Amino acid sequence: MIASVRGEVLEVALDHTVIEAAGVGYRLNATPATLATLNRGEETRLYTAMIVREDSMTLFGFADTEARDLFGLLQTVSGVGPRLAMAVLAVLEPEALRKALAESNVAALTRVPGIGKRGAERMVVELRDKVNLVPVQAGPPGAVTPAIAPVRDQVVDALTGLSFPLKQAEQAVDSVLAEQPAADTSTALRAALSLLGKNR
Repeated sequence: MIASVRGEVLEVALDHTVIEAAGVGYRLNATPATLATLNRGEETRLYTAMIVREDSMTLFGFADTEARDLFGLLQTVSGVGPRLAMAVLAVLEPEALRKALAESNVAALTRVPGIGKRGAERMVVELRDKVNLVPVQAGPPGAVTPAIAPVRDQVVDALTGLSFPLKQAEQAVDSVLAEQPAADTSTALRAALSLLGKNR
């Protein structure tokens, strides 16, 4: 099990980063909030969760152990896999997720694409008490990710990577950017995910 990766940031994309450690470049899927703390060429450490399937081995990176532990906790809920757990953490940062579960805020949870009312209710019932067992941790101070492509292209690429149809992704991003023309990639992705969740 790979528990953390420390090294130079080689690449920062919208849904993943590549970090070189001991001469090997590791691709880590990560949320916009985590990616916003990274800068190409700088050294960083990300805490990781490794998911092994018959046909793949995937690393997920987190700025702190709290987010990593919540990622693991979310997957204990029936029907929640790694991709959906990452979508939850992309829309709801750890503090917001804790609050939504503590307050049984089903509406906040259904903003996540792929989670309906029944799934949100199950999540609340199963995790409301367990979430308090995950220690609260502050991550490193955030830094703005350098622009590597126009915001629209980055967000559309991330949404299609999450299995949304291209046309649907483009419409959602265009709608978000029409309302928030100055939005950065992280903000635009959250808003687009929220919009797509409402339109399901």
